[in-house]
Amino acid sequence: MPFSPEQLIDILQGYYYPFLRVSALLLAAPVFGASSFPVRARVLLAVLVSALIAPVLPAFESVDPLSAEGVLLAAQQLLVGLAMGFIMQMAFSALVIAGQVLAMTMGLGFALSVDPQNGVQVPVLSQLYVIIATLVFLAIDGHLLLLLFVTDSFTLLPVGSADWHMDLLMNVVLWASQMFASALLLALPALTAVLLINVSFGVITRAAPQLNIFAVGFPVTIMVGFIFVFLSLPSLVSMLDTLFESSLDMAMRLVP
Repeated sequence: MPFSPEQLIDILQGYYYPFLRVSALLLAAPVFGASSFPVRARVLLAVLVSALIAPVLPAFESVDPLSAEGVLLAAQQLLVGLAMGFIMQMAFSALVIAGQVLAMTMGLGFALSVDPQNGVQVPVLSQLYVIIATLVFLAIDGHLLLLLFVTDSFTLLPVGSADWHMDLLMNVVLWASQMFASALLLALPALTAVLLINVSFGVITRAAPQLNIFAVGFPVTIMVGFIFVFLSLPSLVSMLDTLFESSLDMAMRLVP
């Protein structure tokens, strides 16, 4: 069956714009966007998801991809996908911040390791929190929910639709405050215990100035910090579940 160039372009557009939104989501989202995740596998997954959902998406007006309107339409798809993935990435950033604050307070700021999620050096506590968060995220099928949400976004915000939030970027920026609030809640139990230990050692130093506080304080602070980190793990899992649910809900509410 022969196809004219115009017909071929129309057919390819049905896959091109969904591919842009899905690939942008996979680029920014946790797990999929990790530096340890192969780029070829990410591109192949984006092509596979786009091929599966493109036939059932609402029809949209054909636009020349090389025209100014086509470039703006492609940028819109990239923006929506990046915003949805960035919302989930900020949830993992909250864990990194919580681990950094707690590690600096415990005296473990010098103990760094490479984070496979972001490819940068982070304290070991941040690495521990990120690993736990990744396991919880996969356990609640967060990766599947992300793919489901990006599929539903084509129904709520079809390709070429002009009815989309112009304050999309502002909503993402405002959501960043949740990242710092969540980091404080995650680190608060162990952080409070370490703070009380430091206050106690301050009182002891005033009472006995000859005591070598550095020889005694660091081992005790680190030990107490790890004990309370271990005791807070059950509540950490429930807080992560709540954080991921709110992040997924926010990612879905980005589109009208």
